[in-house]
Amino acid sequence: VQLVESGGGLVQPGGSLRLSCATSGFNLAYYATGWFRQAPGKGPEWVATVNGGGAITAYGDSVKGRFTIFRDNAKNSLYLQMNSLKPEDTGVYYCVKDGVADPPQNPAEKYEYGDWGQGTQVTVSS
Repeated sequence: VQLVESGGGLVQPGGSLRLSCATSGFNLAYYATGWFRQAPGKGPEWVATVNGGGAITAYGDSVKGRFTIFRDNAKNSLYLQMNSLKPEDTGVYYCVKDGVADPPQNPAEKYEYGDWGQGTQVTVSS
């Protein structure tokens, strides 16, 4: 299993970024996947999760209405569209994979996800 994030960078407040996660070693359609982030000096924070079928999504309260998680199974890729970015969105963003297709019962818990990527840095600053 490999998860490789890309698309991070420096963006001004109010701007947008799209993160990508290229996956390999498994069929994306059979597993729930998602995103976490970690700000400097803080623990990992759950951002969003999508089920294996791609129809069921869930978001953390801090990003709801601004971020959208989606996937392209044909490209074996997961995405996170981030709009109206704020300085508090700064951090390393990690792509994660669950062990089943259904959304986890506790999507905000790290233990629900057995595989993590190396992360991509997002910095929101003027």
